[in-house]
Amino acid sequence: MFARAAARRAARLPLNSRSVSTTSNDGLLTARRTLAASIVFASGTLFAAYYFDSRSAIHRYVVTPILRHALDPETAHKIAVKVLRTGWGPRDRGTDDVRLETELWGEKLSNPVGLAAGFDKNGEAVDGLFELGFGWVEIGSITPKPQPGNPQPRVFRLSSDNAMINRYGFPSEGAVSVLSRLRARLPDSIFESTSHSTSTHASLRPNALLAINLGKNKSSSPESIKDFVSGVHMFGPYADVLVVNVSSPNTPGLRGLQSRGMLEELLAGITSARDELPASLITGRRPRVVLKIAPDLSEGELRDIAEAVHSTKGVDGVIVSNTTIQRPKTLIDDNKVETGGLSGPPLFPIALKALRTLRTHLPAETPLIGCGGISSGADALAFARAGASAVQMYTEFGYDGVGACRRIKDELAEELQKESTTWSQVVQKAVGELSAKKKAAPAPTPKPAHLPPPVKSVYQDLIDEALGLRDRLDDLSRRMSASSN
Repeated sequence: MFARAAARRAARLPLNSRSVSTTSNDGLLTARRTLAASIVFASGTLFAAYYFDSRSAIHRYVVTPILRHALDPETAHKIAVKVLRTGWGPRDRGTDDVRLETELWGEKLSNPVGLAAGFDKNGEAVDGLFELGFGWVEIGSITPKPQPGNPQPRVFRLSSDNAMINRYGFPSEGAVSVLSRLRARLPDSIFESTSHSTSTHASLRPNALLAINLGKNKSSSPESIKDFVSGVHMFGPYADVLVVNVSSPNTPGLRGLQSRGMLEELLAGITSARDELPASLITGRRPRVVLKIAPDLSEGELRDIAEAVHSTKGVDGVIVSNTTIQRPKTLIDDNKVETGGLSGPPLFPIALKALRTLRTHLPAETPLIGCGGISSGADALAFARAGASAVQMYTEFGYDGVGACRRIKDELAEELQKESTTWSQVVQKAVGELSAKKKAAPAPTPKPAHLPPPVKSVYQDLIDEALGLRDRLDDLSRRMSASSN
């Protein structure tokens, strides 16, 4: 009834009045739509700028906590890898401070902060990780054959300690799958070129390195080195650095390869396999070989490792360390009872002590890489003061999110600025003071111009006297015999 009345009133209005009313409503509707579109566009632009910059607080205080509380750690881990794989992940928009420049094996890096193996196990997000500002990225561990790893659940957060325990057990898609993925990221020009490159890194970046962590299958004989040699042959041409992992606590028998005799055999086999490789089409060089050890070694065991590394020609460095099987008394989280390797801040003092000890048993020419519990710029600097040429992080990356690398680099630069020094200067000083000194060759014994006549021993004099007496007695006997005749 009301609708019909309204229609009759509208019909009685003059035509021009109805037109003005319609035009006014249309204009208002258009203005509202324009305003809404502008708000959506501005919000989208702001969110995009905020999201694609790894320094944005949204990552540390919103995205990462949501993933951590809504999903189990392994699922959250997989999602993070998939996002970074797309190429649409956040990026480090900052510029590395010149104080952070470092050098490894003659290669200049824009910063010393790397990502440890374990995050990108199958080489899915190599370029996405480099976009976060790491000076070097280590993928793997990669086993020759595919294997599922240990049963789930196998990753546990110790949120009260900002730590983690994992017993992954080298889940891997296998060498063939990872190799095809690494080849796919390379430009066609590399394979079409008839000459070796002389300036490119396997990372495809001028100031960063790509490391590949080699593991062994659980089904392989514990003492066999074939899995590692196979990995060298397969991945050597696609890596700046090959990391020999003999330190995971989650593969039975693996840590036994750290004993001196077995380690010398392993390192000799791996360096020999590396030296057999042709120069890489990507880098024009053969990869560096680096050993990764456990933090749970005595000083005597660390000394044996140092001697094995030093005596094997071609070993280029050592990463200290992997996760620990120790459970410090400071742990308070209920998950501390889980079996596996512990990482995060509780590992920091254990790994730092092991690195400092190993540094004293190796010459300055063998670089060490510090890894274990780094969660701040001050932590990274502590490793440098213990003689580490570079560092790696892992657990803090999981807790802090994609901005962790940038934050630690900025904090490190501030620490160095306070002391009016650089990363390289700190490292050179520590390495020079702590490294094992070369033993001086014994000085040759000078030869005197005139040697005195040899001095006869007392016994020789007695012998000579006895022989002389015998001769005189014989002579006397002959003479007596002649006179009687």
